[in-house]
Order: sequence, then C-alpha cells, then structure tokens
Amino acid sequence: MQATQIVSDYQQIIATQRPLIDVRAPLEYQGATLPGAVNLPLMDDDERHKVGICYKKKGREAALELGHELVNGAIKKKRIQAWADFIAAHPDALLFCSRGGLRSQISQQWINDQTGLSVPRIDGGYKAFRRYLLEQLEPGKLTSLPIILNGRTGAGKTILLQHLDNAIDLEKIANHRGSSFGNFIDPQPGQANFENLLAFALVKHASEGHSTMVLEAEGTHVGRCYLPGPLAAHFNTCPLVLLEASLAQRVQITFDEYVVKEQADYRQAFGEENGLVRWLESMQHKVDKISRRLGGQRVAVVKQLQLEAHNKQLEEGRPDGHKMWIEKLLGDYYDPMYDYKIKKKAPLLLFSGDYDAVLSFLQEYKGA
Repeated sequence: MQATQIVSDYQQIIATQRPLIDVRAPLEYQGATLPGAVNLPLMDDDERHKVGICYKKKGREAALELGHELVNGAIKKKRIQAWADFIAAHPDALLFCSRGGLRSQISQQWINDQTGLSVPRIDGGYKAFRRYLLEQLEPGKLTSLPIILNGRTGAGKTILLQHLDNAIDLEKIANHRGSSFGNFIDPQPGQANFENLLAFALVKHASEGHSTMVLEAEGTHVGRCYLPGPLAAHFNTCPLVLLEASLAQRVQITFDEYVVKEQADYRQAFGEENGLVRWLESMQHKVDKISRRLGGQRVAVVKQLQLEAHNKQLEEGRPDGHKMWIEKLLGDYYDPMYDYKIKKKAPLLLFSGDYDAVLSFLQEYKGA
C-alpha cells in the first residue's frame, strides 16, 4: 500500500534537499532535528508525556489506545490539515519520527486515509539518520581535499568564502563569527544541531563532486560549538592559504561587520536608542571577557574609546569613531595571537596573497 512507502537513502535526501516533516513532539524537535525540518507533531508534549506514562504502566496497546483518544476529533483534523498544507506546498516532502516507528506510521496512514496523499517516511527515523550523520563527520568520509583559509582578523576571509562554490562556511553553520566578539543576537544551534548541519553540508559538498573544500581556520571551536576531535585534528594538518590585507582594510571590514551591521541588528531588535545602548553594553562585556590576555590597562583604554565613540555617535549621528578602538584591538590583541599561531603553520603554507589573488587561486586550484 502506498501509505507504507519508506525512504532509506539518506545521502540522496540531503543531495536533493527533500523537505522534511518532523512529527515528534516539540520538546524533541527543540532538542535536535534534521536541518530544514519543520515541526508538525502528531502529539504535543503533554500528550506524549501521558502516553509515555501509560506505556510504562500498562504496555504498548494501552498506550496506543490512549494516544488515539487524545488525538481525535478536531485535534486530529487540525494536525492532518497542517500536514496536508505543507505537502501541498512541498509535494516531495518526507516525514520522520524518532525511530521510524509508530508515530511516523500513524501520521503517514492518517494523511493517506484523509487526503489520498502518499508521503514517504524516513527509514529508522531521526535516530538512524543521526547515526549516519555522525559517521559523515569522520575524516575518512571526506571526498575532497580541505584547504584552510587563514589570515589576520578583518582580512575578509568570510567575505571571500561567499564567492566560492566549494566552500563550507563553519561560521554560518555555527551562527558565530569565531572570535571573542563573534556572537550574534540570535543564539547558536545546540551541539547536536551543529553537527547535523555540518554533516549535511559535507554530504551536499561531496554530492557536487568538488576536488577541494575551502574552510576558514577555526581551530576546535566556533563559539560554543565544537568540531568533532578527529575532524578538527585532520583540518589542522591540511594545506593553508593566507589572505593578506592592510591594517586600514582590516579596520574597515571589521567596522562594517561589528559596528554598522551589528548596530543595525540591535536597533531592529531593541529600538533605535536602546539598541545602541544594548550594543555598547554587549561590546564592553566582550572586552571584559578578554581582559586576562589584554591586560587591565588596555581594557580600560579600549572601553573608554568605545564610550567616547558611542557618545560622539549619539551627538553627530556618525559611528566612525569606533574605528579607533577596533584598530587598537587588532594591534594589541588579535595580531599578536595570529603571529604566534601562524609561525607553527609555516610548513603547511600553500599560497598567500591579497583578496583577488587568493580568490583566483582557490577558484582554480584542484589539488596536487
């Protein structure tokens, strides 16, 4: 019968970007899900909790009967309609539950019974797919040569990645810019979701047949998200390309990203004046976080420069004064760290140059 159709080719699901319906309860979905999946649950959290207690006390049949009692009538009709609406907009959708068992089977059957639509479910559900994704994070699964893009803070590495079709943007996946100042207003994904997103990106990259993969140098962590140890260690041994830029260029790029764009985000989230105040508080808190390495006197200087630039911006409407503390941070904090780390990487150096030269090299290089 069509309603029992099952799909088990996880690689193909990723490569073709099939729309996904997660029929698990909201709390399960919030814990971790497959990238891009929409949560249209068979049972809400309370219903699932009651059915779970019944299962432990009275067994499978009693729990199943209770589930049908709880999700019935108008509630059942509303949930089937939500599935039908999504499927109408995404005819190639797939659905999944935790293990590919009862919840996805029931959802699949109800959809077929009420609408005549046949929606495949994912074999093994989320847990089996998750095991597959974790396997894809093993270095031996990579099908292309990783090239690590490095360079001083503000050189424009992330901007350059956006112009490469063979790049994996770890910072985008982690929703973090990879520095002490790198968090956004929106939170980072949980670790499991980060791993799932990264695995999806790697599988999609492999399906496109690239011979090389360009990644920004991130070490083991991107904010609070961390790369699996073996994968991070592997990237640490891969060829290195250095992006060079003048101090003036780096100050401008950093200013555009961390002042102009970020202030706009804070204004949108918290209002015009309050947004600027919240942004300044956030920036000063980030300076405090690096105080041990920067030193108390330098911290005080940077925070004073931030405050003066903030007051000048309120008076004159121009944020240019913030370039002063950016330049100081680059010179006193980020550049010394970069110089120390990059010396150890000299044997891995493949190419270095300015933006245009590096972009051209990475677009043409196919590996040794």
